[in-house]
Amino acid sequence: MKDFFKKHWLRIAGILVGTLVGYIYYHYVGCLSGTCPITSNPYRMMIYGALVGYLLFDLFSSNKKAKNIIE
Repeated sequence: MKDFFKKHWLRIAGILVGTLVGYIYYHYVGCLSGTCPITSNPYRMMIYGALVGYLLFDLFSSNKKAKNIIE
């Protein structure tokens, strides 16, 4: 379990940061009328933020397996 967190710490941090930013976006910007499909619900916005955070932080993680395939 400890090795898993050492290997994937950046992706996990991306999920946590994205979830937090998604909630903050919902709270301060959100959709007041309730007609916006993503931003009107805090849970959807947090899931969307977690996905974006994971993808963004994954760009900066080193993946040695993919580098070996390319070389």
